Formats: sequence, C-alpha cells, structure tokens
Amino acid sequence: MILSTTADGNAAATPLSPRQARFHRVTATDAPRHWEADVLLRDGRTAHIRPIRPDDRETFVDFYSRVSDQSKYFRFFSPMPRLSERDLDRFINVDHHDRVAFVMTLQGRIIAVGRYDVVRPGEAEVAFLVEDQHQGRGIGQLLLEHLAQAGRERGVERFIAEVLPDNSRMIQTFRDAGYRVVSEYDEGVLQLEFPIDPTDTAIGVMMGREHRAESASIEKFFKPRSVAVIGASRRQETIGQALVRNLVTGDFTGRVYAVNPSASAVSGLPTYKTVADIPDDVDVAIVAVPAESVQDVVLDCAAKGVHGLVVISSGFAETGEEGRVRQRKLVGLSRSYGLRLIGPNALGIINTDANVSLNASLSPLMPPRGRAGFFCQSGALGTAILEKVYNRGLGLSTFVSAGNRADVSGNDLLQYWEEDDSTEVVLLYLESIGNPRKFSRIARRVSLRKPIIAVRSGRTTQGVPMGHAVRKIAAPPAAVDAMFRQAGVIQVDTLEEMFDVAQLLAHQPLPRGRRVAIVGNSDALGLLAADAAAAIGLVVNKSTALGAEASAEDFEDALDAAIDDPEVDSVVAVYVPPINVSGEDVANVLAAVGEQSDKPLVSSFLGSEGVPELLRVPDVAGSTAGRGSVPSYPGVEAAVRALARVVDYAVWLRTPDGAPADAAEVDALAAKRLVNELLSKHPEGVELDADALTELLAAYGIELWQTRPVATREEAEAAGAALGWDVVLKATAEHLRERPDLAHVWRNIDNVEEMRDAWDSLTALITQPERAGFVVQKNARPGVPVAIRSIEDPLFGPVVSFGIAGPLTELLADKAYRIPPLGERDAAAMVREIKSAPMLFGYRGSEVVDVAEVERLIQRVAQLQNDLPQISSLELSLVLAGAEGATVLTAAARVDPVSDPRSDWFVRRLPTPVGDTLPS
Repeated sequence: MILSTTADGNAAATPLSPRQARFHRVTATDAPRHWEADVLLRDGRTAHIRPIRPDDRETFVDFYSRVSDQSKYFRFFSPMPRLSERDLDRFINVDHHDRVAFVMTLQGRIIAVGRYDVVRPGEAEVAFLVEDQHQGRGIGQLLLEHLAQAGRERGVERFIAEVLPDNSRMIQTFRDAGYRVVSEYDEGVLQLEFPIDPTDTAIGVMMGREHRAESASIEKFFKPRSVAVIGASRRQETIGQALVRNLVTGDFTGRVYAVNPSASAVSGLPTYKTVADIPDDVDVAIVAVPAESVQDVVLDCAAKGVHGLVVISSGFAETGEEGRVRQRKLVGLSRSYGLRLIGPNALGIINTDANVSLNASLSPLMPPRGRAGFFCQSGALGTAILEKVYNRGLGLSTFVSAGNRADVSGNDLLQYWEEDDSTEVVLLYLESIGNPRKFSRIARRVSLRKPIIAVRSGRTTQGVPMGHAVRKIAAPPAAVDAMFRQAGVIQVDTLEEMFDVAQLLAHQPLPRGRRVAIVGNSDALGLLAADAAAAIGLVVNKSTALGAEASAEDFEDALDAAIDDPEVDSVVAVYVPPINVSGEDVANVLAAVGEQSDKPLVSSFLGSEGVPELLRVPDVAGSTAGRGSVPSYPGVEAAVRALARVVDYAVWLRTPDGAPADAAEVDALAAKRLVNELLSKHPEGVELDADALTELLAAYGIELWQTRPVATREEAEAAGAALGWDVVLKATAEHLRERPDLAHVWRNIDNVEEMRDAWDSLTALITQPERAGFVVQKNARPGVPVAIRSIEDPLFGPVVSFGIAGPLTELLADKAYRIPPLGERDAAAMVREIKSAPMLFGYRGSEVVDVAEVERLIQRVAQLQNDLPQISSLELSLVLAGAEGATVLTAAARVDPVSDPRSDWFVRRLPTPVGDTLPS
C-alpha cells in the first residue's frame, strides 16, 4: 500500500496497483550514511533522523500505539487501531531506493515516520505520521526536506500526496514548503503533485525555518529563568565555586540552584544532590564535574527537562583520541535527548542585559553593557578578551566561549544575533570553521544588517587546535580569505585590531566613501596620518593643521568645517596637548561634534586607547558609552587602519550584488542527466571526453571551441581541411601548454604545405612528440588569455578561481577566488582584484576586452559547479578574452561520485560530532 498524507502530517493508505508494483525493487540496498542526521526542531530542541531499519519493529509498534485514534483515522481514512503483520513488514523493510523511509527519534523512541514509494519512474508518493504530542514542532517539514533530498539522489523528480478535501492544514504545509504544487480531485480525494527540484523559494523557506530554530535554541541559553550549577563546590579557588559566585554577584535575575551531593550549602545557597531534586524547572545547566561523570549529568538533565548544557569540564577532544571518543558520545547523547550543548572545555556565557544579568562563566569580570556580541572558542583566551573589553570600555551585549565547539558554533550565534536588537556589531574569534559554506551563507545575510568583525587563527597554516575536528581543505588560504570578503565580513589580523574596528562601528556612523579630512594640532602626526591613509586606499581631501597652541574653539571650527564639507566622508582628529594642559575643553568639543555628526569621527586623543571617559556620550540604553562617543587610538596609524576597514565594509554594503545569472540560458536538468549517465557507466569517476565536455558546457551557455585531436601529419592535414583552414596546430600536454614561450603553438595555417611545415617544426622542437597531444583548432580572434577554474572542496563545497592564464599566474598566485553562488558583484570583483587586471582594461594602449563576457563565463562556471557537486574539477584553462567576446579554446572536467555530500546541502542538519565523517 501507499501512504497518502493527511491532516497534522499523517497519511492515508491505498493498495499498490500492479502498474505501481512493477517499479518497486525487491532487493534491499544499504542506505547512504549521510542520510542520518541530528536536526533542530522549531522550538530549538534536537532530534535524530535516520533511515528505518528492520530492528525498529518493536519501537515502531510502540510508536504506533502512542498515536491517537484520530491521527490513525487521518492516516488510513478509516479506523485502524493496530497494524497487521503484513503492514508492519512493509513499513519496516524498505530497499532505500524505490521505497525510502525515515524515522525521527528522541530519547531512543520513534516519534515520527516519513516515507516515499516510487509509483512510476521519476515519481513517488510521499507520506508522514507524527506522534500527536510532537505535532506542531516542524517535524513534517523536516521529514519532507530529507525525503526530497533522498529522492533527488535516487532519481525521483516529483512527489505525489493524496489528501482529503477538507484537510487544508496539510495542503498548506506542502505549499508553504516553497514547491510549485498543483492539485486535482479524484473520487473525493485531493491529489497534490509537485516537483522536488529545489527552487529558490523552497531553499529560502528552508533557510528561514533553520534561522528561526537555531535562533530559538540560543535565546534559551541567554534568557534563562533558572540556572543549575552541577558540580558547585564550597572550596575556594575551584571552578564550581567560581561559577556560583559569578552568577550570584553578577545579580542574575533568575533562580540559581547549586547541585552537590555532599554539601548542604554553597555560597549561601542550599544544595541539591541531583538536578532531579530541584523542585522547580531548570532552563540551563552549567556543568563542572569530572569528564567521566558528564554523561550521567546529561541523563539527569534530560529527565528534568533542561533545555541546554554549558559544559565547563575539560578532558574531552582537546586531550587526544580517548577524549575525542568521550566528546562524540557526549554530543550524541545530548542530542538524542533533545539538548543543545555549549562546550565542552568552555569558559561560559554572559548576557549583560539588566533584565537578565547572566554571568554563567569563569570570568570574575562582568563586561559593561554594550552593543557588540562576542563569540570565541578558546576558554583561556576568553578571560583575556573580557579584560580587554572591560579596559577599553567597549561593552558587550552577550558573550559565548564555546570551547571545543562540539555542538553550538559561531553559525548558531550569528542566527541569534541577526534578530537581537541589543546587538549591533558581531565579533568572532575563530580557531576553526566546521561548516564554512553555511557560515558564508549566513554571514552574507547578517552583514547586510550588522557588521561582522572576525579574527581567524591558523590563517596561514590552516591548522586547528586539538579538540576541533574539521574536514581537510583543498582550497588555498586565499580562497578562505575571499569567502570572508565575499560575505562582507571585516577580517582583521589581531584581537587589538578587532577592538579598534569594533569601537568605531559601535559608536560612530558608517562613512559614505573613502574621502578623509585630518584635523590636528601636530604637523608631524597629521602628515603621518595622511601617509597612512594614502597607503591603505583612503583619499585625503582636506588637512587642517591648527598648530600646537590651538584652542578648543579652533578645534570646533575646524571639525565643523570638515564635517560640513561635501567632499569629506570621515574625519580623523589628532590632539597632542601642550605641557600641563588636560585637554578637557578639546574633549568636550570632540564629544559634542561626534554626537551630532552624521559622518564618522575618530581620534588620537592624548594617546588614549578605547573610548576615554572624556569622549563618551551618555547612553539611555545603559551602555557606558553611547552612540556618538568618539573612539581614541594610541597611534594615528591604528585610527586610520580601523577607519579603512570600516570604509571597505561600507563600500561592500552599498554595492548591489546584482541579479544572478539568467536561468533561462541554462539547462541544468540536461547537465544532471549527463553527469548521472557518466557515473552510471563509470562509478569510480571519469575524465570527460570532448563530446561530453562540449555537451556539459553547452547546457550552461558556454561554447567550447571545436577541437580535432590528431596523431599524424596526415590527420592534421585532414583536420585543417575539414575546418576550412585558418587553423592552429598546438600541443595540449600539461607539461607543454604552460610554456611561456608558446613554442607548442603554430598559428595561421591556411593550406596543406603550411600544415606540413608546422607539423615538422613542432615535432622536431618538442621532445617525445608522441606524448604532445596535438590538436587542430580554428584560429580564434586575438585576446588576453584568462583561465577560469572550479573544484569541489571537501570543506567548502564549490570554489571558483579566475586569473590570467599562464605559468606566471601560478607562480605568483595571482588569482581571485569566490564561493558560489555568485552574483554580478562577485564576478565583477574577481575580474578587478587580481594584480594583472590592467591587462584586461587597456594596459599600455591595448584594447579593452569584453569584460562583461568574462564575468558571464565566471558566473556560468560558478553556477555549474554549484549545481553539480559530482563535478570534482572543471577548468577553462585557456579563454581568449577579446574586444568583442571571449573564446573558450581549452577545457577539461572530471566527474566523481559524491561519497560525502556538501555540509550545507538542501536539508537542515546539525554538525556531526567530532570524529565522525558526516557533514558538519
């Protein structure tokens, strides 16, 4: 029988017709391992999705017994209190190809099942059943996502669902998924049909649900009504004692519970032997017990209904393989019971909101209230960061030190901060990135609303600390930097520079452009500031030297004039006081001007660092330094460098991304069919031959110049004649085609005699001509040789590069990189940011090439690589970009089976525990 979807995510059953039964395989196949995943539900709690197994028989029967009679009626269109053995066999035993079923489990029990059954080639009927008490948590939507992705991998193109006419809720569920749903009535039943190819709308709906669920899970950490410290201690200088003390002295507005089986009180609080003994609900548990005892704590917290854990305890993946295994079990156990986890080996979390005032960390310093949210991974560094924030008077809204980042990551915090009204600037100290593709996607969106400043350790070596497991990266470090730049992230080199930029963004408006005015009472420092600005890409349009004896009134007049000047976008003020002068009058002027100006004002005031008390503007929201406060830098170079970072962000923000490549010119379905056909013949992977490569590129609007391989002079003569002469003879072997002297190419061949001369000359010049790989091509219009390449990186997914073709580009690493999908802004930036870009724009009087066509080719390659992860590599290694178009002369591609899917494919999933090989 086929299960047809009905109300509340349930389904009805209809028998298989003989026609339908023909398409069902009787031989079971193994389910791909990546079909198993931890997922986040609508309410921010976790669950587990996996393919159904034969040993699920008893748990499935138990699940069915918990489903209400009404839900069973909705499923079968008739009362069906129990399943027959025949039905049960069919539900449990599937082939994972034409009959696919997923179960969702929580605490080891099945709470939902979803399945599809192929009824004809490319078409399958889909159905769900969700336990009543778990309905309304977004489970049906998650099952649909995972079933659709499994179907795509198995060649299914369309889903069908049969629904009762009055079942408006289920109809709306499918339409809300973003698919193009069509419907018709048949014998009193509404039949819904929709293609499962992921549309932009469907992907957008999925990402919106992901955002809301991940944001909800983090919000419960930051806004708990009650916190339990497990491992609270009476002994001074212990972790458990510090955690309780910091919560109490930080004036947490909720309830604090101390859990210690052997003490009667800790820091004046009564203790409980276990979490279960606490009489009230517990939202968040702070865990500070030995590593080997943490798993028992997880079980206690799960039984109590705790939302999430902050594990301060060390002794996990940072200690080696034994700890890695312990950490993997910890994460798996936590998620299986619906718990989210920060840590282990974490410093803790902080929320400075006066309505919460949460210091659930080991830091004795509660940072002042501010506009910046801070995420870091190192616990040891976290304490130093909080001290630096405190000393600078920067202020934070929230703070998380995630330790080993086993579950909650920077991506989760970005989802929360995007909607958090208290956070205007995001600060990230990243020691590793578990899912850079997802980070890139979320950061692009967040950066449009709030600036993100990031420091990334291991930037050159690509190394990660112990305890952080990520996939191997094949892309060069420049590709990682490009990913940050593409997403609008302000990447800086040091923590000091991060705070320099943050204090400017937190207190001053964004500049409109690169034009700077310098106002100061020191000629030497003014000149230093001007040099620093020019060196970093800023334009000094105005410089006012006031002299050493300048008064506050002089500063006010000069600053007002600079800010009122329409040719100025930002102002740098330099003040070095005369002997025995406090500078308070000048400070008052700076603060007053900074508060009222719509242009950013930065200063080097008395060599101070941060936002000095004299330059602060009161904040009604409770921050120590409000909007309009003027940040100060100990050196003018630091002030100018911070300003330049902010200018770059402002320019990125105001540059429209433009429309993606025109989908009407692309036949993605034909390309997918070609790739699937190649892999069915070559399951181990294969290099594409000329015909297949031409067909693949043509599906994406890329014309590959016709090539005739030749092995003898006679074949070369025949090829030239067939192409109508005006041809080129060239060697294509890799060791020859990168020669800078182009001695492997003979152009402008117009007849048999010239082809003979070309063949004889090249074969005499080239060592081992039989390995040269000679080809004959029609002579192309002259142009600048460029190369466009893409790879499927195991960590990033698709990566695209662009550069001038040739060995010098390779030697000098003069390439631009981006992570698809690409808009017009990304493609345009790639063309212009390479050092050799002037060659494309009329260098030394040459013709300007058709840059628009080059950008189109970049976008097409990016789109192809984004659509087809089976393309492990693609290169247009020689494209002649001329004044009237671009000719693709040489290309190559390889397809390989996808054994490890992209970490950010078309389904929602949580990062995989450390040590596993599933997508993170």
